Amino acid sequence: MAKTSRLDPPSSILHSQCFFLAGPTAVGKSEMALLLAEKIGGEIISVDSMQVYRGLDIGTAKPSAEERTRARHHLIDAMDLAESFDAAKFVQLANAAVSEIQSRGRVPIFCGGTGLYFKAFLEGLGEAPAADGALRAELEAMPLEALLAELAEKDHATFEKIDRNNPRRVVRAVEVIRLTGKPFSMQKAQWADPVAGGKKSGLDGVSPHLVGLSRETNDLRARIDARVEAMFARGLVEEARRLLEHGLAENKTAMQALGYRQVVEHLRGERPLPETVELVKIKTRQFAKRQMTWFKRQLNLRWLELSPNQEADAIVEKIASDS
Repeated sequence: MAKTSRLDPPSSILHSQCFFLAGPTAVGKSEMALLLAEKIGGEIISVDSMQVYRGLDIGTAKPSAEERTRARHHLIDAMDLAESFDAAKFVQLANAAVSEIQSRGRVPIFCGGTGLYFKAFLEGLGEAPAADGALRAELEAMPLEALLAELAEKDHATFEKIDRNNPRRVVRAVEVIRLTGKPFSMQKAQWADPVAGGKKSGLDGVSPHLVGLSRETNDLRARIDARVEAMFARGLVEEARRLLEHGLAENKTAMQALGYRQVVEHLRGERPLPETVELVKIKTRQFAKRQMTWFKRQLNLRWLELSPNQEADAIVEKIASDS
């Protein structure tokens, strides 16, 4: 793809704009965000629950050192594996990043695939109860089936909507119910409502431009398969082996990262490497499908479908024209 030309808008325009690029894994978000940053004088804020961790490099497709010299990136390598990270921490760090970026007369460009973080930043967090360490440990030790059964009994609305293959989200829902004695779904609606006390982001007076990137199913599948094969070729297994020595298995959030969990299972002898590679491809395709469904239901995005031979200039021009 051709490199886009650089454009430096007046500072008055810069301070009134903020771009959000969302979409499924492997769709091309990072490349488009980088080109857009070069075109309009922007800096990128990663909206990724895994790229925030130091050491999770290959499996999270972090931008390379060369890419980070082309545009400044934020919320990458911000946490150690021993630290926890959630939507509240993301909003806190993202607000600080926006202020820092705008203080330099640059444009914030949010880019990633963690939908909950987009929603929390744009709509507010509200007064969700803080995590309880002892209760969290108790719930994490329970079988997922038992947690789902409890959730179905105490809050059927959340049970019907939640990603039942994501233990972290199931644990959090049950945790909130036990801490408050109220259905998670009812409270979540209140937290998202600024009138009910929700904490808004730091975008007062700023016009957010929300763009969703998509691809035709076979095109995205081919890109996912190619990315997974490239990750293994670059040393994903050795990276996971090294991270296990630095606490990967103890970080419940990081262990949910696509690729790492399956590779750790391989390292523990649960399946051979070829089967692991294929499993990561399947899991990634399934994840991309869930991402698309979530984004279309939860965020009001202006969708752009990318095609394999489309020029970068045309794509970035369309994104920039949203302003």
